[in-house]
Amino acid sequence: MTNLYKSQDIRDKTTSKNKNSKNDLGFTREGLRLALELKERYHSNEPLIVPENGNKLLMPEHLLNDDINLLGLEDPLPLAMVASRDPDSPMSVAATVRISGMPQRTPLINEVFSMLGQTSKHPAVKQCVNLVKESAFNPEIIGKVKRNAKQFVAMSRKRYTQALKENLRQLIEGNLNPRTFVAEFFELSEAGNLRVDIRKKLILGLLNSDTIRPSIKFLFLENLERLPSTIRLEVINEAMSAPDKPILEAIKQELAWIRQSLPKETIN
Repeated sequence: MTNLYKSQDIRDKTTSKNKNSKNDLGFTREGLRLALELKERYHSNEPLIVPENGNKLLMPEHLLNDDINLLGLEDPLPLAMVASRDPDSPMSVAATVRISGMPQRTPLINEVFSMLGQTSKHPAVKQCVNLVKESAFNPEIIGKVKRNAKQFVAMSRKRYTQALKENLRQLIEGNLNPRTFVAEFFELSEAGNLRVDIRKKLILGLLNSDTIRPSIKFLFLENLERLPSTIRLEVINEAMSAPDKPILEAIKQELAWIRQSLPKETIN
């Protein structure tokens, strides 16, 4: 993908058009910019957000819903970045399906789509690409692939949720190391594309729990940066507004310090 972005020919053709209008290659200058931004986000392990909405994490359902305008993500290049770089197979599959259903099929888009089957580490993406290509982008086959992708996302989320519950049980029974539990909590919730409201509810429940040790709660605070800053602020504010308990005093002091360290534009 890197050589594709650096191609002088692509840069020349891109800059000659309005950033939001597709050129003869089938992508926009804004899409190219977003693809490079997504590349940096993956490199920094930052969560993906819905374009122009910093409060909402990007989910597979967004990519599988044709009625949602994803702005810059409607371009094949950022979609290809998600399909090839995302560590979670549901997101990669959803992005691949979105590309397969694009009405405009330029030689570049076809080449980008073919590359996904060669570069993706997810077997489900390779299978998706092969099915669509073998059908010559038949709309009926693409429709079946999309329906299967939706089932795949639902089943994946269910498995990850069950794994989270099992980890919590083992933690309470003393069979799981606290640091491992916290690390896997974030890994599983991210890999399972757990909805933000559910993720926030789980974290708040753990922070306010009388049965979870303070040391485990502090481990959660260390990992709050893995949430988008606006969601992080919501978790902090709701946890600090919980009824006062002696066991929560130190936690609330730490939360107050974390809130002060957030960017001013986030707090305001």
